Amino acid sequence: MLQDSEPGRRQSRSDGLGRVRGLGLSRRSMLHNALVLTGAGLAALTIALSLAPAEAAEAKDASCTRPVYLSFDTGHMQVAPLIAEVLQRQGVKVTFFLANEATKTGGSSLDDSWAPWWKARAAEGHAFGSHTWDHDSWLTDTPAGLRVKPSAGPQAHKVRVLDAAAYCRELARPALRFQAMTGQPMGAIFRAPGGKTSPALLQAAEACGWTHVGWAPAGFLGDELNSDKFPNAALLQRALRDIRAGDVLVAHLGIWSRQEVWAPAVLEPLITGLKARGLCFATLRDHPQFGPAARRAASS
Repeated sequence: MLQDSEPGRRQSRSDGLGRVRGLGLSRRSMLHNALVLTGAGLAALTIALSLAPAEAAEAKDASCTRPVYLSFDTGHMQVAPLIAEVLQRQGVKVTFFLANEATKTGGSSLDDSWAPWWKARAAEGHAFGSHTWDHDSWLTDTPAGLRVKPSAGPQAHKVRVLDAAAYCRELARPALRFQAMTGQPMGAIFRAPGGKTSPALLQAAEACGWTHVGWAPAGFLGDELNSDKFPNAALLQRALRDIRAGDVLVAHLGIWSRQEVWAPAVLEPLITGLKARGLCFATLRDHPQFGPAARRAASS
């Protein structure tokens, strides 16, 4: 979750423009834009995709030959119950990356009030990774360690420096809390907030057993972007057009800064639309590159 759009979220490290280049509108999109202005575009697209034929239902296990890997980072959690309902209804398993972020109710995403929610998701068979305890966004490397800026916790919005051991503790704390809430181990995978990393950060994480997971360029679903510039209908259209089998997708359990809430309007049409294209959904435990780490219990 981000309070402001972070230009570093991506699977491969590049400047922040990479996330929006794919949202450039073609001639074919001009009519679509006109519809967005009246609100009819999203409604029509949602209705059409909700009528996907039964034969496009999600393939499971070995029959899922064209998977995409949907993932959610924590956020303000207001949309988390709705997201869980959609995933249950669609029979979709995803991967969650956990940080202890502030919620709309005044608590935090890993506090006791959310423990039953996480336990239910674990029982459903989703996969889980770390997002650092305080949502520490990497800024630069220094001789003393990693210069980061947390958006949660007692030092929220204050720059600090973490040495390798301290960064490993930040990765491990969500895993310890997840085990306490669910009775299950977390996978040994993490996503750096904003997708921002450096060779030193990745080396520090790898040394204590963690594997970093980013996302595909088309897999950036845009729920943290300015909704005036990137309305839900445009984000949905772009995702359905560009996502390919094998892509890792990323969204959030709530974004503070976005006015047009993404999940209620886009998540289910996105899932049904991708199924209609013959794609299926799997967790990162089944990913050819990240699977071994996702299946391995994180060290505490």
